[in-house]
Amino acid sequence: MELDVLERCMHEMQVILDRTVAVVSPDGKVIAATNDGEVGRVYPNVAVFFASADKIAVQDETTMIKLYINGQPKFAIVIDGTDNQAHTYVSLINRWLLAELEDEVHEADFNSFLKNILLENELPGDIPLKARDYKIAYATKRCAFLICVKENDCQSVVDILRNMFPNRQQDFILPLDQENIVLLKDLQRDQDGNFSVNVTSDSVAESVLGTLKSELMTTFHIGVGLVIETLKDVAKSYREATLALVIGRIFSPESDIMKYEQLGLGRLIYQLSPTLCKMFLDEVFPDNSYFQLDNETLLTIDKFFENNLNGSETSRQLFVHRNTLVYRLDKVQKLTRLDLRKFDDAVLFKLASMVRLYLEYQERQSFTTPEDLNRE
Repeated sequence: MELDVLERCMHEMQVILDRTVAVVSPDGKVIAATNDGEVGRVYPNVAVFFASADKIAVQDETTMIKLYINGQPKFAIVIDGTDNQAHTYVSLINRWLLAELEDEVHEADFNSFLKNILLENELPGDIPLKARDYKIAYATKRCAFLICVKENDCQSVVDILRNMFPNRQQDFILPLDQENIVLLKDLQRDQDGNFSVNVTSDSVAESVLGTLKSELMTTFHIGVGLVIETLKDVAKSYREATLALVIGRIFSPESDIMKYEQLGLGRLIYQLSPTLCKMFLDEVFPDNSYFQLDNETLLTIDKFFENNLNGSETSRQLFVHRNTLVYRLDKVQKLTRLDLRKFDDAVLFKLASMVRLYLEYQERQSFTTPEDLNRE
């Protein structure tokens, strides 16, 4: 973390200083510099400087100052020149780096606090007190969005999200690992901090998905939890977002946005044991009758369900005569004993089809390594 901050500051310094500046470890090795070619170089005089009681010194045409972290000299800042200007520069750079490092430590603690809430590692009674210390609004409507990305895209996605939601005291972006990022979005306020009724979980999810796709030209999946009222409940919304992604991948793999509140029967089926599901499937489709249905018939069934059992609309969308549709539905009834034109039979077939998808998912899980799971 410290090295990242130091390297970033050195790169920013390149455009404002006409002198070489380096951050050096106690053994004299350059770990970051305004000139990348300096990295790895050894300043032998730095070790002597660290052994002394001096905080700032002039040696071998350079000016150097000790950078104290937690009260201990951890690095030295070295700048070319021994004039008054070099002395002024190195003192200002020392203050700048200290401020940047302190901000980074604060942000790390800040993010750690929020992650602990997500993972339920914070005592509920401590959350309001710590939220006040970090200047986080405790009681406001929030929603957790779990964004699943490809490993190589993680940092790019984080950068895009921070540009979309720059108010770090209001909206929180938390990378959990290289493939999962949580966005905790305040739904009561817009980006300027003003109260707004136009910010909804739907609008946020659509905006994030559209921006990520246009910027990175790849696919993403977003799980959306329910809206909660207080900071301590974000763990619940996060669990719901996680479950939405898992269940959504089973029953609606073509969807990019998966909302917990729209899981429907999928959430119920996911809680059933595989043994119970197999018994149910054997009763609805005896002798594996489902697998006797060809792809054309299965496509017809899906389209029939999409159109709410409307035969005329289904035949129109499939570009077939209505008699052809009737023939296919009769074929389904003959093989499965279920007449999909009847509501009860249609519901039973739909439910059994979803149970079959769930069992196939369970079978894949039993033959899948943890690395494969992350790639799904």
